[in-house]
Parts: sequence; structure tokens; C-alpha cells
Amino acid sequence: MGQDPHPSPNSSLNPSYSYQVSGSDLWHWQQQAKKEAIAHHIAPTEVDWFLQALSDLERLALRLESFKTRSVILLALSFEALQSRWQQRIEGRLPVQYLVGQTSWRQFALTVSPAVLIPRPETELLIDLAIAAAEDNPTLCTGRWVDLGTGSGAIALGLADAFPNAEIHAVDCSQEALAIAQQNAQLNGWNGDGNSDQHSAKQIHFHHGHWFSPFQTTVDPQPLKFNGIVSNPPYIPSALIPDLQPEVTRHEPHLALDGGNDGLDCIRHLIAMAPHYLVSNGLLLIELMAGQADTVVTMLEQSNGYHRIQRHTDLAGIHRFVSAYRG
Repeated sequence: MGQDPHPSPNSSLNPSYSYQVSGSDLWHWQQQAKKEAIAHHIAPTEVDWFLQALSDLERLALRLESFKTRSVILLALSFEALQSRWQQRIEGRLPVQYLVGQTSWRQFALTVSPAVLIPRPETELLIDLAIAAAEDNPTLCTGRWVDLGTGSGAIALGLADAFPNAEIHAVDCSQEALAIAQQNAQLNGWNGDGNSDQHSAKQIHFHHGHWFSPFQTTVDPQPLKFNGIVSNPPYIPSALIPDLQPEVTRHEPHLALDGGNDGLDCIRHLIAMAPHYLVSNGLLLIELMAGQADTVVTMLEQSNGYHRIQRHTDLAGIHRFVSAYRG
């Protein structure tokens, strides 16, 4: 649940620059802000990330501090408002991604707010695992996928980019999160009017509901079937949430974190229900908390609905994902 932001916010999300400050004044503030960050156990690189997102400064100029000789730096908000916003990072432990309203994930620029979990770098590996699975099962490239608990829409976008000929669905129980996911699809070239870029004619289908509920209907008793089901569900045990980083506990949506007493409530539901919505040999791919993989593998084995069950590690060597195929 680390909060280190990616180093290069995408300028396509930046607002217009309507304010100015001298390079000297901004440099003096940058130096003080970095000292303040260190004193509060915040990475000082966040100051540069914050400035890059809200000014016309490039990463190299910030790193070399060459901007201090410029007479004018353009800002997206007044210098006073910029300083005040940074204080929310120091005093309120508001994640810097929420401060600037954006983050980067894979190649995507994403809008984020406290309505959605900030996408983590390790979750990017879910897309890599899906791509690897498709190398052995080409039907995944043109089949139907669903991202359950889509949040910001990051995983759905990753799937749509990896499998341009597949049909992508995304589900979330939060209307506010779903609105952000739909906005991110439009910002990154999906669900548009067909005029802005090559992806605009391609739709990601968004659904409001809990897990598989949007695909349950009394009119058609046969549920929609998927070639691949992917989810980064809530998996933190309820008792541990107060002990997480204050950035997480105070500001990120507990709905996307709280997995019940042992952290596995949502995962149990997914394991129990997924066979009803997967085609034969369809893929289930789930992200987990460190230490849960063995238990989840046992749950999959005991369900008798799966085969080819595997654990997968993240870049730190932690078993953070499991995959299984419907029998």
C-alpha cells in the first residue's frame, strides 16, 4: 500500500496555467518544502512531483534546480494556493496524487480522488499476467473480460489496451468511482466520439453493481460468460486498517480496502461465483495481500471448480496474485 508516486505526471491532465511566480521564489519554497517533507517522513521527491503536475516545469529542470533563474514560472493555481495545498500533504497526510488529482499507471494518465483507490505499481502486473495467459490461450485476445471492482478503471484500461479485439466490461458498486473510471476511459481514448484517436470507437462497458450482480437477470437465466475475470478486491483484514499508513487510513476509500475479519470475504465470494460466469477453461486472476496466497490456493483447490491453480510473485518476490482456470 505504498504511496510513492510515479515520477512523471502526464501533462494531458494538467489544467491551464493562469498564475505566475518567479523562479527564485518557487525555488526557495521548494527547498523549504523538501526539508519539511523529510521532517514528516515524506519522500522529498514528492515535492518535485507536486510541482511538475501544477506548473510548466519539466522534471529535469526541477531535478537540476535550473528554474531558479527564470523570471516567470507558470502555475495552475496561485502561489499562495499551491503552498496551502501542500500543507494538506504535511498536516493532513493527504496523498499527493489526490492533491493534484492525477496519477500515472502503466502508460495511462488517470484522474483520481478519494472516491477511488490510488492504483499501485504492483497491480500493473495483473495485466502482464493476463498477457502471458493469452500467449497460451489465444481466445483471451478476442474474448470477453471483466474487471470486478474497477475503481479508477485502471485494470479495465490495461485490458483494453492489451487486447484491442476483446470485449471489456468493468463493474463497481460505487457510482462515484464508476464516474471516475468512465472519465479515465475517455481521457485515454476509449468511449469517445470516434474523432480523437484510434481507440475512441472502442467501448469499455461500465456497470454499476456488486461483483457479478449486473450480469444476473430474471429475464435471461443464462448469465453472461467471460473468458477472463480479473479483480483487485478489498483484502485487508478489518482490524488492520487503522494501522495502515495515515495516507491510506484517513483518505483512501475503506470500501476498496476492507476485506472482512480475515481479509478474504470478497475473495471467497469471487471464488464461489466465478465458475458460473467463466467459459470452460476461462481465467480467474486475483490480487492478494502478502501472506494470503497459500490460503487462497487451498480455497480454490477445495472448490472443485478450478484447475491449473498458480501463485505469482510481484517485483519484490512476494506472492501477490493467484490464477486459476475453470474446469
